[in-house]
Amino acid sequence: MKILVSFSRIFVAALFLFSGFIKLNDPVGFSYKLQEYFGEGVLNLEFLIPFALLISIFLVIFEIVLGITLLLGYLPKFTVWSLLLMIAFFTFLTFYSAYFNKVTDCGCFGDALPLTPWESFTKDVILLVLILVLFFGRKYITPIKPFAIHKWVVFATFTACLGFAYYVLMHLPAFDFRAYKEGVNIQEGMEVPEGAPKAEFAYHWKFDVNGEEKIVTTSGDYPKVEGKFIEVETKTVKEGYEPPIHDFAIEKNDTDYTTEFLEKENLILIVTYNLSKSEAEGLYAIKKVTDKAISQGYDVIGLTASTPKDIAQVQQQYSLDFDFYTTDETALKTILRSNPGIVKLEKGTIVKKLHWNDAEKLNLEKVTPSKPKINLILKAQLDSIMKLDQDGRSSGEISWEEQKIVDSTNTIFIEEVFKKYGYPGKTLVGEGTNIAAWLVIQHSDKIGAYLPLIKEAGEKGELDKKSVAMMEDRYLVQQGLEQIYGSQVVNLKSNSLIWPIKDAESVNERRKEVGFTETIEEYSERLLGISYKMYTLEEVKKIKENSNQ
Repeated sequence: MKILVSFSRIFVAALFLFSGFIKLNDPVGFSYKLQEYFGEGVLNLEFLIPFALLISIFLVIFEIVLGITLLLGYLPKFTVWSLLLMIAFFTFLTFYSAYFNKVTDCGCFGDALPLTPWESFTKDVILLVLILVLFFGRKYITPIKPFAIHKWVVFATFTACLGFAYYVLMHLPAFDFRAYKEGVNIQEGMEVPEGAPKAEFAYHWKFDVNGEEKIVTTSGDYPKVEGKFIEVETKTVKEGYEPPIHDFAIEKNDTDYTTEFLEKENLILIVTYNLSKSEAEGLYAIKKVTDKAISQGYDVIGLTASTPKDIAQVQQQYSLDFDFYTTDETALKTILRSNPGIVKLEKGTIVKKLHWNDAEKLNLEKVTPSKPKINLILKAQLDSIMKLDQDGRSSGEISWEEQKIVDSTNTIFIEEVFKKYGYPGKTLVGEGTNIAAWLVIQHSDKIGAYLPLIKEAGEKGELDKKSVAMMEDRYLVQQGLEQIYGSQVVNLKSNSLIWPIKDAESVNERRKEVGFTETIEEYSERLLGISYKMYTLEEVKKIKENSNQ
């Protein structure tokens, strides 16, 4: 019995120390696992979710301290009772999780040694047996001499654990066991090697044959059964190969940009799994480093699972000059244990990962900015749309009714483009073609709906400011309000004139700011052949009334 107790004592202590240290290295990751257990589908203890990180730190430090006290033989009664209660709870938890398939990895050894639910349960059963041996044979747990240092060793262990936990929380885990560690190429991590085992499924087809239910099982093919099909149930017979990275994607407006960004030579990812939970101090730190990165020639994007509303709010509040893309929240939590955090990529290879506390440590030597990748298919489509828009107006070969049909069709297409890509500016379709969507909307009745999008494109340099100004003027004229830049002319029966301008005395300054090369006077002479005359809205209204008489 004494030998069995000694073996159990060393084995259990070593396992608790190893397990505790692995989780202490990544308490945030362990807290995510606890949140799964506390969730509605498992223990239904959702009120504990906000405290998951504190609980995770307490549990792992307690686990390490128990391992130390067991080795020392310090407080043996307290130690074995604590071990027994802890392993009894976790044995129940892993059985519940495995039997009902609630949590696919218990997180016992973090990401260093992932275990399936049944492997976790088996491990806990073995530990339970060994701890029972310790419980009933605790009289054989002989304390290690000198006894006087026991409490100081425990105190030093506790203090060291607290210090280590604080360090990894303020920075990043000291040891990275995840699929996204430095040196990993994300694209290669997503590939399935040739000859890798494939998943096998059993399809249970249910039919109604002459009033009786009949189930036919196949590996996928639809069975030839003379009867009415009811339903099919699919079960996994054999798990196939799953690449280390299987849930990573960079998307925006239902478009996948993963390959495009992973091919860039110098890319900075700002990882923020949830912007509403991001620390303000961290976002200010991110602002500084991203501004510098952009000025040094790097491509910078944000990855988040937050809503567009949250994204817009944070971008405005912190003046962030980069776009956000959508990525799975679990993937983002796995990539980086910091919200926000920084990942530096070179052609898809992770070269640096930093907590926002260490943002100033990011090495940003000057690099050559990458050339934007033009969507050639969309460019060709927009060039065709632009030709349709202009040909009828310039040639005069089609009637106004026919032109309205063309404009309507073009508008429908452009609205679909907006949904998928946002405004198709020069980065996406190149200089020249970037005016196509603007032309279509300028000739539609949808200016009010899309003017904010057009303005945003102008602010980002995707569309020239002069075009934005012309659309803004047209919208104001449609509303019967004074225009700002004097770009819009009204044709009356008696004569044509430039629509009234707000603060007309300073209009030439505004025109110059947005790219007009002519003054309002020069514009009037060239377009109308008359000297510019300033009108008020009331005067134009009277001219219209007189023209209609």
